[in-house]
Amino acid sequence: MKGRSFPLIAMAVFLGAGAATAENAGSSDVPAEQKVEAVGVPSPVQLVRTLHLMQDQIAVGSTEAHVAQRGLLGILDDRFMNLEPETWQTSKNVQAAVSFVLSGGNPAILRKLLELGSSVVVESDRPLVEGALAYVEGREDAAQSVLASVDPRSLPPMLGAQLALAQSALVVRKNAAKSDDLLDFVRLQAPGTLLEEAALRRQVFVASQTDRMEKFQSLATDYLRRYRHSIYAGNFRQRLAAALTRIDFGKEASRFDGLVAMMSELEPEARRDLYLLASRASIEQGFTKSAQLLAAKAGELAGSDPASGARAKLYRAASLITSPQSIDGAVNDLRSIDRLNLAANDLSLLDSALAMADQIRRVPELQSRPASSAKPELTKVASEGPADAPAPAQGLEQLQALSKARDALSRVDKLIKN
Repeated sequence: MKGRSFPLIAMAVFLGAGAATAENAGSSDVPAEQKVEAVGVPSPVQLVRTLHLMQDQIAVGSTEAHVAQRGLLGILDDRFMNLEPETWQTSKNVQAAVSFVLSGGNPAILRKLLELGSSVVVESDRPLVEGALAYVEGREDAAQSVLASVDPRSLPPMLGAQLALAQSALVVRKNAAKSDDLLDFVRLQAPGTLLEEAALRRQVFVASQTDRMEKFQSLATDYLRRYRHSIYAGNFRQRLAAALTRIDFGKEASRFDGLVAMMSELEPEARRDLYLLASRASIEQGFTKSAQLLAAKAGELAGSDPASGARAKLYRAASLITSPQSIDGAVNDLRSIDRLNLAANDLSLLDSALAMADQIRRVPELQSRPASSAKPELTKVASEGPADAPAPAQGLEQLQALSKARDALSRVDKLIKN
């Protein structure tokens, strides 16, 4: 219902502004020159507020607002470009133009303001205008150099949050800790808005890249709980899947427990697919305990889907073949999998795991033979390593090499659509 009513909200803002100005214009106490100004278009500040209202609806899942945003941006582009030059002699209007551009508006308005010179853009606003223009045009070095001198706390709350969001993106590769602090600031300044949604979406991955697992899981849970219906939630889930492929969840019990709690916010099918994806990635990276835990969870959610069940069994068994205590059971599980239920890359993993299990079983036999009777060509896999290598260690390394899924991240789009 919220999504359906939003375009009416946007219209009401414009109509309300027009009604207010018309009422002012009709007052006999207002001088004639002020009456002329009163019947003009809404101010830049009012225009930007309208856009932000629409974008906040996008954050909570309004597809209608998302579609309508393009049309509104077109209208506002024209309005901003056609405002009289004297409009920009007020600092708050210049700042509104910056906010508009950082919200997706046409950067041409900022170029126009800079061309109008110091009579419009005062010296204190120039770094903000120049930096915002450089940022939206993709000139990162210039944007970072100029915007570094602007303190987001010195600006109105929404514009300060927008600036901090831009600054965090500019510094994240060189200074992840600073980027994280800036994103904290955005969330505090603009709760419940599209800005907070964007900050949460980005901050989750900053936390994962800096190995701050508690914060990663807390923020991801917060996002899934509050913004799971956002228009950008699909993008979040894809990036979340990519982040999960780099984490060893078997390293600490709290990591896996936190993951299970976080995943409880997702639908069972999406949860299952993420567990499968992370389990496969754990095998590729040698995180055997993690692979086993994740595959077991995926198996619980496979239900009557034979493909998911086969994959869960494959990943669990493949992670167990390097253990002397579990190799026999793992091989039996691998051989019991219906190959028709596996995609090509998983068939490759199945064959690699069976070949590696065969090698691991043969190594003690090779080591017990006289050197002259050893046959290095026992298997193609076995011939690639020294005959006297410790079986579990080399088996894992070779399995990782043979089973490397080159399309692991590209599969994310297919696995997580919602």
